[in-house]
Amino acid sequence: MKTLYLRNVPDEVAERLERLAARESMSVNALAVRELAQISRRADNQAFLDALPDLPITAAQILEVVDEGRAAR
Repeated sequence: MKTLYLRNVPDEVAERLERLAARESMSVNALAVRELAQISRRADNQAFLDALPDLPITAAQILEVVDEGRAAR
């Protein structure tokens, strides 16, 4: 496992992280690792999107079906 050191963290950011961690009974380190893990998943988004099939469906068609479904309720 790697170790990261963060420098130049603004005081207000550190204070908010401390409050969030305290609310969840976690250390600031555990909270930061959890949040960074979640954010880092974005790196795979483009590969996922590129792997999707190219379907001849427009956004307007999707919205039309969604609107129809909502109206049927």
